[in-house]
Amino acid sequence: MNEQIRAREVRLVGPEGEQVGIVPLERALQLAADVSLDLVEVAPMARPPVCKLMDFGKFKYESALKAREARRNQQQTVIKEMKLRPKIDPHDYETKKGHVVRFLKAGDKVKVTIMFRGREQSRPELGYRLLRRLESEISELGYVEAAPKQDGRNMIMVLAPHRAVKASATAARAGSAREREASAAEAPLTEAPPAEAAGPAGTTGE
Repeated sequence: MNEQIRAREVRLVGPEGEQVGIVPLERALQLAADVSLDLVEVAPMARPPVCKLMDFGKFKYESALKAREARRNQQQTVIKEMKLRPKIDPHDYETKKGHVVRFLKAGDKVKVTIMFRGREQSRPELGYRLLRRLESEISELGYVEAAPKQDGRNMIMVLAPHRAVKASATAARAGSAREREASAAEAPLTEAPPAEAAGPAGTTGE
């Protein structure tokens, strides 16, 4: 940036992106000084290097804001787990299905594990049937990312939210974060009440 640039000449780009052309470095620095902007090398490997006239402080600030917004909106992959038995009670099934629905609506993936015990291990079709039932009942929210497969005494299936569901969850989280930031910014500053004056030790204040 500015005097740190070592090239003898640069391909200069104006503050609005207009192409000025190839000019000597001294000329580019003078143009930057004339409009109170910085000369910033944006493509150092080009021949000659490309430099742009800009307010570098403003550029860094805006870049930091964009990076923070990108991190806030970044889709983080979270995998929840739900365990079921092949002969699960109907009420328990509905409860656990409710958890799966909630996870998917939040944009999370769900690993559903069917746990077999004893003689149940000889009846893998029970687990397969239960997983297919769950798949059909949550189809509006998600899909099977990893088909059911046997893993030792367990059978595992991975569900993932549909793209629209995940996008909605991400947008909702971003909105909530912005609301929290706005509330924090608007919260009035409270002053601590003044401490009561105390008389000398051993006096009653009368």
